Amino acid sequence: MGREFESLTAHQKYGILAMIILIKKDADASQVENLKGLLRSKNIEPHVSQGSLQTVIGCVGDVAEIDPGLIEALDVVESVQRIQEPYKAANRKFHPDDTTIDCSGVKIGGGAFSVIAGPCSVESAEQIIEVAKAVKAAGATMLRGGAFKPRTSPYSFQGLGKLGLEMLSEAKKETLLPIVTELMDFADIELFNDVDVIQIGARNMQNFNLLKEVGAYTKKPILLKRGMSATIQELLMSAEYIMASGNPNVILCERGIRTFETTTRNTLDLSVVPVLRRLTHLPIVIDPSHATGYSYLVDPVAVAATAIGADGLIIEVHNDPPRAKCDGVQSQTPAMFASTMEKIRKVRATLFE
Repeated sequence: MGREFESLTAHQKYGILAMIILIKKDADASQVENLKGLLRSKNIEPHVSQGSLQTVIGCVGDVAEIDPGLIEALDVVESVQRIQEPYKAANRKFHPDDTTIDCSGVKIGGGAFSVIAGPCSVESAEQIIEVAKAVKAAGATMLRGGAFKPRTSPYSFQGLGKLGLEMLSEAKKETLLPIVTELMDFADIELFNDVDVIQIGARNMQNFNLLKEVGAYTKKPILLKRGMSATIQELLMSAEYIMASGNPNVILCERGIRTFETTTRNTLDLSVVPVLRRLTHLPIVIDPSHATGYSYLVDPVAVAATAIGADGLIIEVHNDPPRAKCDGVQSQTPAMFASTMEKIRKVRATLFE
């Protein structure tokens, strides 16, 4: 990709990107240069993205006067696509290869599979350290735990706040597992210095001011959860807010949506994985705990999500679920989690390794 393109902000890059040209695999450099010259003669600025399987030219400018058929007829061109979708930075059309995101040494996406595990909320230093050691022993690669908890009832446990973050840091020192925890208010961002992945929860998925602030402030990976009533396009547009503000490191998380069904906590449509895989290059994580609401359902859904090609899972694990202050019903015990991880390893070995 050209240096001048890289120097633009994401808003400048993608806000005016209207068409992409896919180049044939056997095209030589001179053919590509001739095409770029043709585009410039029509006041279109071409920007080349070289993927492992496909070379793409992004056309920046007013393409209304260009006949795509004439461009497509050139020997060097495989196809021309106008970008109709409102999301650009998250769009696979301009970024053909899967994105791999580095979470403090743990990779996710692009073939790298990761499991995030831990309690819904941090309750004590002893609890979070015990759970952290257990999930790491079972194969988890990152530690989750809520310090700030958005709850439906104002009388429910809201988390330990700053103290909870300090306890997560202690668990990180003990296990070396990167921390994943939720940010609810940008005013707390300075407290998240030791956090490796910042979660934006389902209730804040369309808090656009928060998305813009986080995107502009940090390059840390952002785990963005789908809202309970959000469409797939709305999820991608929320990711676009973060990316357009300057942070390209977004991980999408599907946690089920609200439907008329009441047997489970939410309704999880696993087809979201291949659908998102077609639309975006961003990593896709499934949350079987919030999707189902019951610990006995977490195991089969986690295995199914692995088999369908998710890049990772986020699973709630508690050392004493009946006494959990938050979401104990959907939390696996360490033994249950270890059993689930063994099945996941077998699925990964059979289908993807």
